[in-house]
This record gives sequence, C-alpha cells and structure tokens, in this order.
Amino acid sequence: MATIYDVSVMAGVSLATVSRVVNNNAKVSEKTRLKVLEAMEKLDYRPNATARSLASNRSDSVGVLVSQLEGPYYGTMMQQIEEALRSAGKHVIIAAGRSDEALEKDGVEFLLDRGCDALVLDVEAVTDEYLVQLAKGRTPIVLINRYIDAIQDRCIYLDNEQGGYLATSHVVSLGHRDVAYVSGPLYKLDVRQRIAGHKRALAEAGIDYDERYFVEGDFAEDGGAAAMEALLERGVPLSAVVCANDRMASGAIAVCLERGLSVPGDISVMGYDNNPLPRYISPTMSTISNPIHEMGKMAAHWVLKHVYQVDVAIAFEFMPTLIPRGSTAVKTP
Repeated sequence: MATIYDVSVMAGVSLATVSRVVNNNAKVSEKTRLKVLEAMEKLDYRPNATARSLASNRSDSVGVLVSQLEGPYYGTMMQQIEEALRSAGKHVIIAAGRSDEALEKDGVEFLLDRGCDALVLDVEAVTDEYLVQLAKGRTPIVLINRYIDAIQDRCIYLDNEQGGYLATSHVVSLGHRDVAYVSGPLYKLDVRQRIAGHKRALAEAGIDYDERYFVEGDFAEDGGAAAMEALLERGVPLSAVVCANDRMASGAIAVCLERGLSVPGDISVMGYDNNPLPRYISPTMSTISNPIHEMGKMAAHWVLKHVYQVDVAIAFEFMPTLIPRGSTAVKTP
C-alpha cells in the first residue's frame, strides 16, 4: 500500500507539500499540485481520513440526531440536510433519539465521539438546560424544530401555535362549531403548541373547549384511525376533525369512509404538515404547511456558515400557511 512518502518521492516534492495538496492548501502552485495528484493516481494512494482530520482539526462530517428515521417528515428533513452539506463536500452521520431522554443523550455522545465538526439536533426529551450547556462546548450545535431563548441564534423553528390556530380557524370559518381535535403525543412541545393554537381559535370564535372533543394520538395512520373511532363512539355532535398531522388525518378519513360517512359532506377533516400524501388521496387533504425541507436546509446552512465559513443565507423562524383542499367544506345545515 502506497504511503505519503512514496508520493513525495515520485512527485519529487517534500512530505509537507504532499500534505498541503491533500488538504487543499492554496499555497501550492498549480504545477506542483498536478504533479502530486498524478503521483497519487499512479500509486493509487488514498489519504488517511484520520490523519487529515488531525492535520486540519476538521473531520468534514456533521452529526444529525433525529427523533426517528421513518416517515416522510424526517426523511425530507434529513434529505435536505445531507444535500446541502454534500454540495459543500461534507458528510453526515445520523443517529436516532426516539424521543427518549437517555437515548437522545446517548446519541449526542455517540456523534461527539465520532469527531463531528458540528451537530444538528432534532430532540424532544432532553431539557433546555442540557442543550444550553451543550452549546457551551467545543462542538457547535444547531437545533431544528425547537426554540430556546438563551440560544436563540442556534434555533431553526416553526411557529406551531400559529399553525394550530390556522387549522382550527379554517374549519370554524366554514361554519363548523362541533370541532374535534386529534393531537400528537402530549409530551412533545410542538404538540402542546398546536393545541394552544387550537384553543385560541375556538375562544376567538366563542366556542367553549370541551374535553369530549379531544383525543391524544400518536402521529401515525393507525393512531388517527383509532382516534376517529373513539370520537364516533362517544356520540357527540361532530362536523369537523382537526388532526395534528397528515398521517393521522388520513387514518381518520379512512374510518369515516368505512362507516359510510362523506368527507367533507358529513365530516370535514383537516391535516397538518403538507407532506406529499395529501395531494394524492381522495378527497385531497386540507392541511397546514410545515416547511421542514427548508428548515433542514437552514440548519445545514447554519453549520456551513458558522463552522466552515461558507457564505450562505440563514432563516431562523418559519411561519405556517393554510392550504385548503377537498377534505374541508362549508358546514351543511
């Protein structure tokens, strides 16, 4: 196996010059650089990544910790992060925290042990205090889908309270007053923020919040279906259901159709996220945009700018927007 010494001999240059070429040092002339690259190719020499990392104090890798790996939401986010970093010659190492405090901390330690230059964290279970302390360490961190005032310049987030408000305001504006709400798991901060927006919209319309119209779901299709079944079994008057994500809304729609109920004729159903799914089911799903693809890209941009000194634009706060489609309609008498 060829070594850096073999390359220096064949190219007729010093070891330091070969090292500068390997690390893309601009001080090497183009003529010398080409000689070294030619020698490397002839010898099939591959630079040792660990040695390069020690020399440059950079691993050119970024750790990404997400809550889970399945589903279009996280897949879209990870794709955008990877594409933005790959375009700058950086690589990602991915770990999953599964919304568990111990697993999230373990994931952080795993990524730090791999020598990542920075961490992109989508975490839900660890405390704000833990993240504030982590931000004081040697490895830069940026948070996605979470806001902490003490480190606000490291937070890429969505106004979820406004999103919850827009979703419920939409069905209320169509004349619905018997409005149910299917939330995600209540331990999640963004879930509680969306519920707060839902309650604000009800209060603004003069509608009392009623626990009989509330079901805690799990962000999955089966959870949405089970929640819809539970609401129908309660026997309360019901003309609209607002779901905290599109996957649960699709499960709710399926149950309505199985029971012979028309959507939106009998029950209007509202989603949240605007994943690809809502555009292609029948009826097409009204939803709230959650630009997680842009948020993922901005988290990668934060790393590129603050760690690798790449001149890129960064946006921190994102606002949701209403996307009305076929699953919601004016309440019929």
